[in-house]
Amino acid sequence: MHLPAGERRHRLLRHALGRWPTGVAIVTCGRLDARPAGLTVNSFASVSLDPPLVLWSLAESASVLPAFLESPHFAVNVLEASQEPLARRFAEERERFAGAPLRAGRHGLPIVEGAIAVFECRREAVHPGGDHRILIGRVERLITRPGRALAFHEGMFRELA
Repeated sequence: MHLPAGERRHRLLRHALGRWPTGVAIVTCGRLDARPAGLTVNSFASVSLDPPLVLWSLAESASVLPAFLESPHFAVNVLEASQEPLARRFAEERERFAGAPLRAGRHGLPIVEGAIAVFECRREAVHPGGDHRILIGRVERLITRPGRALAFHEGMFRELA
């Protein structure tokens, strides 16, 4: 199918991309005790094992973009299936951090309590990617715990069995 222009193309792409199940993470930066920033993403991926590099993408229009460009560190918190309400909160609300189950990690980064994996990273590079920025981080600290991952597929949150 040839891609049409404009909003119709965006709808078609979103629909097709929604066929690809992804994990769900909350990416945070800054310090928990001083103006943290964060949002829900499903664009997280591994880049390299040696050195340990991961990536995620952020829309140019995102209100938190300046915070992530200024911060030398970020944390990717992979969510457990029961954390759907938190995923929704960090996707939609402005007051994302008020009362959220967080603790300070390395460099004071906000870490989500109960996340099944946490990648604490030093920002390695930022690349343009169309209407997004691609952020690459070098993993400095890794935390894992048992649990079922929260997934996103065809516009809905789901639990991986």
